[in-house]
Amino acid sequence: MPRLIAFAKRLPWSIAFVILLNLTVNLIFPATTWAASANLGVSDNHLAACPTSPNCVVSQNADSKHAINPIPYHVDRDTAKETLLKVLTVVPRTEVVENTDNYIHALSKSRIFKFVDDVEFYFPADENVIHIRSASRLGDSDLGVNRRRMEQIRLAMQDLNV
Repeated sequence: MPRLIAFAKRLPWSIAFVILLNLTVNLIFPATTWAASANLGVSDNHLAACPTSPNCVVSQNADSKHAINPIPYHVDRDTAKETLLKVLTVVPRTEVVENTDNYIHALSKSRIFKFVDDVEFYFPADENVIHIRSASRLGDSDLGVNRRRMEQIRLAMQDLNV
């Protein structure tokens, strides 16, 4: 019982510490976590290559540590794109910020510290695949978050028979 009382007394301080840490990080790092990455979009029919850090995956011209397969589809391109946009509405803390004929750019934020990842999708005219890229704006390791997110999106697309 004394341990429980001691824990209960410390609990408000622990919560206050986490809140203060979150506010501090978001005040110190906002420019690096919220500022748009310069290496986005489609150039010469390719998404940008990943940096050397392991917190990025891309389906075009990647080395083995950054490579991920594109998402195939078996419907017309417009239907595949509409389906992907629906899938993105249920991906937690993800918002589409650019949507053109052959490209989608979304932002995904981490739950606690609100670190931003750029998530990109490219629909080439001559292939029935969606090329994908997901990269953290800050830090080195993402503990595999970008790869897992893209694989979950791939599974959702497969479940919808795209």
